Amino acid sequence: MTAYVGGFDDPPAEVLADAAAAFGLLASSHRLHIMWALAQGESDVTHLAERVGGALPAVSQHLSKLKLAGLVRSRREGRRQVYYVDDPDVVTVVRVMVGQLAARAEEASSPVRRLRGIGG
Repeated sequence: MTAYVGGFDDPPAEVLADAAAAFGLLASSHRLHIMWALAQGESDVTHLAERVGGALPAVSQHLSKLKLAGLVRSRREGRRQVYYVDDPDVVTVVRVMVGQLAARAEEASSPVRRLRGIGG
């Protein structure tokens, strides 16, 4: 059953369950970092592990989970597996969320912001 709330119809329960599962996977800071890196461009597991500072087996395991969930895809290039995000909407969600939080953190730590807090 859908209801008209705020100009949007409520999505079906299955869609909400799928979205919750995807957000659940992204709730891991390691997987979110991997998604952030892949949002910037495709990469193999070795380079991803170096970039996100994770052990190769752990990064590979995270990629497997993301791939099973349909958030990441891969293709073979010779002997290496190259991972990428094929869904521009997923890339947008990751970039917006992380970008906004990074901007807030930067603003909160800026000298002007800290001085306002002292004088206020």
